[in-house]
Amino acid sequence: MMMMIQGRERTRGGVGNGGDGSDEEEELEVEKFRGESKPSWKRLFGLLRMESSIRDGIVFRDGSSLGQSSVSDAYIIRPDSWRYTVWVHFILIWAVYSSFFTPLEFGFFRGLPENLFLLDIAGQIAFLIDIVVHFFVAYRATHSYRLVSSHKLIAIRYLKSRFLVDFLGCLPWDAIFKVSGRKEAVRYMLWIRLSRAKRVTEFFERLEKDIRINYLFTRIVKLLVVELYCTHTAACIFYYLATTMPPSQEGYTWIGSLQMGDYRYTHFREIDLWKRYITSLYFAIVTMATVGYGEIHAVNVREMIFVMVYVSFDMILGAYLLGNMTALIVKGSKTEKFRDRMTDLIKYMNRNNLGKGMSNEIKRHLRLQYDRSYTETSVLQEIPASIRTKISQKLYEPYIKEVSLFKGCSLGFIKQIAIRVHEEYFLPGEVIIEQGHVADQLYVVCHGELEEFGRGENDRAEEFIKRLQTYSSFGEVSFLCNTPQPYTIRVRELCRVLRLDKQSFTEILDIYFSDGRIILNNLLEGKDANLRNELLESDVILYIEKSESELAMRLNCAAFDGDYYRLKRLIETGADPNKADYDRRSPLHVAASKGDGDISQLLIEHGVDVNISDKFGNTPLLEAVKGGHDEVASLLVKAGASLAIDDAGGFLCTTVVKRDLNLLKRVLANGINPNAKNFDYRTPLHIAASEDLHSIASLLIEAGASVFPKDRWGNTPLDEARIGGNKDLIKLLEVARASQIG
Repeated sequence: MMMMIQGRERTRGGVGNGGDGSDEEEELEVEKFRGESKPSWKRLFGLLRMESSIRDGIVFRDGSSLGQSSVSDAYIIRPDSWRYTVWVHFILIWAVYSSFFTPLEFGFFRGLPENLFLLDIAGQIAFLIDIVVHFFVAYRATHSYRLVSSHKLIAIRYLKSRFLVDFLGCLPWDAIFKVSGRKEAVRYMLWIRLSRAKRVTEFFERLEKDIRINYLFTRIVKLLVVELYCTHTAACIFYYLATTMPPSQEGYTWIGSLQMGDYRYTHFREIDLWKRYITSLYFAIVTMATVGYGEIHAVNVREMIFVMVYVSFDMILGAYLLGNMTALIVKGSKTEKFRDRMTDLIKYMNRNNLGKGMSNEIKRHLRLQYDRSYTETSVLQEIPASIRTKISQKLYEPYIKEVSLFKGCSLGFIKQIAIRVHEEYFLPGEVIIEQGHVADQLYVVCHGELEEFGRGENDRAEEFIKRLQTYSSFGEVSFLCNTPQPYTIRVRELCRVLRLDKQSFTEILDIYFSDGRIILNNLLEGKDANLRNELLESDVILYIEKSESELAMRLNCAAFDGDYYRLKRLIETGADPNKADYDRRSPLHVAASKGDGDISQLLIEHGVDVNISDKFGNTPLLEAVKGGHDEVASLLVKAGASLAIDDAGGFLCTTVVKRDLNLLKRVLANGINPNAKNFDYRTPLHIAASEDLHSIASLLIEAGASVFPKDRWGNTPLDEARIGGNKDLIKLLEVARASQIG
């Protein structure tokens, strides 16, 4: 009964391997088949024999079948195995026979003859075996798309769906009819067997998706089968209505009163079966065509009622056939678009020799798009952008809010992320991000389950890391830090994920950049304590430092450009105005050096440190003083700034040497000590005396400079003046000495 050990079936495919190789090779060679102008019927039936759905034989590294609910399930039938495919086509033949013969048996037979009875029993035995087989056939879960191989779940699913109808259809209703005293109500139970026609419709659906079979040919055959089967069933019912009248009143039936030429259908029950069936079929087809000649003429009330129902149904069927033919001409059906797209993809894969594994993965993903119809972009394309924004926020914002990576971020940032994400689906076994690749997409899991694993030092053994479920994110380390992806992400269940590209994320951070630091902190907090994550943490810290340096540069650039509103927006959205660049220069340093009072006032209002020093020991007040920006210097002094210079003596001495009287006045006015000494213990007054700078010496004395300090060589400023011989300068210093002594 085609039972097979599951472990044996696992060896037929691996991750991303797509299952049975021969079938995939046949599909990949579609161009070869299409290249022949007239394919033979033998090849066509060969393709039909090999036809089956795309193979998904996926096995995880732990040896379990994808979606396997219990390792103890010893015997299971995989729906993609070739044995089961043969069995499905064998049962399909019986389904075609049963679907055709059931109306015929109901209308033309009241008790089957022995030869047909034995054939009918053989068919019912085949369907009974199929019922048993169904209890061992694995199935794919609707939501997770995982292959469920638990006998209990398989049995529950089948018992809840088709079991009762299949079982009732297998009962020998003809024998029950004879045993029950030929009660007419029993014969109506035969119509239960028409449920087997569903197998035929499923077969045509598979053929429509099979790009190896001509789509136009498949659709035309399907439409012909639908029309002929409807007329066949109607013909059997027309004849059955005639047999419900007793033989004495057969003239009050459509066939009993029928005369074609000189031939009359009197005693029609004694006419040959084939002739009776052809007559009924002829009138059923002509009545359906409604050409105005040859239709059935109802004779009794029963026939009138059925003709009304039949003609009404004919209108619906005609519209269905006409609509399908129109769709074939304009090529607008969803299935045909799928086939055309699949054909183009296969041509591309054949031309570039992508390999069977990658080709199968692409085909499975395209098939998923067709089955799930997740084309939200095309659906919402004609809707105004404002409405699309609201839809995206309503659909995706609840998921974004719950992601730990975005914990603590502003509501505006969350809304922008929800607007920019794109929805995607992935099949079980697909690898979304491989270890070592640099990710330019950030993913958030909406539904489904994924696994995260990495390779050890020997680059062979896979190390399982963790499971990812709803509200999880992945790819964030590589995405944010521009480093290789540390882990491989693979799908375990059918997954619905939200994807955000790096360009959109960067544009959002340009506005909500303070949330970027929150995200990086969340990224650090979410890492477990092990060696690999410690390395990741160092990468994240380096990226944080880089981001902060870039942010400080943006603040300084805004201050340098005098862009008040840009600087204000940066600060209001969370930027720290105390951040310094690589030279430890803050925005206040830049604003003070430029003499920009508005920006300086803005920075002071936001609590910036007015006494911060840069790499060279310069404070904002010193920058303002150097630039001669008295207004800015006044603002800084009012804010509590003091002129603290690391080497005040050296600075003053240099200023005196440069003879920069204005700078000297400003620094002295802002409280610098005029007696500060340089490395030779020389004061600014020493330099002024030695250089015969009378005006500068006078300014220094007025500011409180002392004439008594001695330098490294024991000289005072007065000694330096006497050496120079400037009498006015000597007199000035002597007067100052007398004043300071007194």
